[in-house]
Amino acid sequence: MASVVSTHFVLRLLFALSLFHISLATRKLNELVQNQPNTLMQYHNGPLLSGKIQINLVWYGKFKPSQRAIIADFVTSLTSTQSNSQPSVATWWKTTEKYYHLTKPRKHPSLSLSLGKQILDESYSLGKSLTQKQIVRLASKGDQRNAVNVVLTASDVTVDGFCMSRCGTHGSSKGAQIDGKTYRFAYIWVGNSETQCPGQCAWPFHQPIYGPQSPALIAPNNDVGLDGMVISLAGLLAGTATNPFGNGFYQGPADLPLEAASACPGMYAKGSYPGYPGTSCWTPQRVRATMRMVLMGGSTWFLLCLILRRRLVPLWSEKW
Repeated sequence: MASVVSTHFVLRLLFALSLFHISLATRKLNELVQNQPNTLMQYHNGPLLSGKIQINLVWYGKFKPSQRAIIADFVTSLTSTQSNSQPSVATWWKTTEKYYHLTKPRKHPSLSLSLGKQILDESYSLGKSLTQKQIVRLASKGDQRNAVNVVLTASDVTVDGFCMSRCGTHGSSKGAQIDGKTYRFAYIWVGNSETQCPGQCAWPFHQPIYGPQSPALIAPNNDVGLDGMVISLAGLLAGTATNPFGNGFYQGPADLPLEAASACPGMYAKGSYPGYPGTSCWTPQRVRATMRMVLMGGSTWFLLCLILRRRLVPLWSEKW
């Protein structure tokens, strides 16, 4: 699917992903702006996501082809070797490999992600107000083995807890029997916040509803809702890879875990704090002049300097 996305700007990806709920349990959005203690990320002896895994996309509601291309291009770019330019989405994603090396003894093969099937439900088969159980039901439409099924809900769809306590979530559920065995499959849900709560779930591409009212940064694809979804999806994928079934890497209580991309909420650059993205790579007046762009499948992603400076990468590391 070719993207017909504006070549203005596009992806400045992942410096806001820890603002949102990125764990298995529900946490209030306003709690995510609080500083968290610098405790160690603990491994709880469970499996990590490993092997060849397909990312299946379940589109619920009306999305334009160009919007679907933004998400598809991002997933493809996670393991792309097409571009030698740095920083890159693939370079950011490789940071998750550190967690696999930390397991003792090392018992997890490497992870290889690829874009799988795309399932369209434009008729709102379950209505426009969904429960968490219905999200799992939608996620089960994708392959349930060697896959992560991502449910993406349109801007006119409400989901229990959306905007009030979360922008997306990930988890796992029992699937159908395959070859006589019942497997658990991992799933992710992300909502389009454009008309419901962009100040909560699409920051910094929209002014936050709390905290300093700094000028919003330009949405890279000129689509505040979809660019916000990319930020949430990126963090949820990191959490799914390193804690797919609730017993992988996380810190804190199991019912309120802080995971790979949510352990350092609101901290993205020098001088950053929740509501303000920082100043080490850019200033609001020079956003256009200082952004670095990477083209992937027609979508242009802004990467800033998040990957060039390891301490700014939104994945927790005890060395940062």
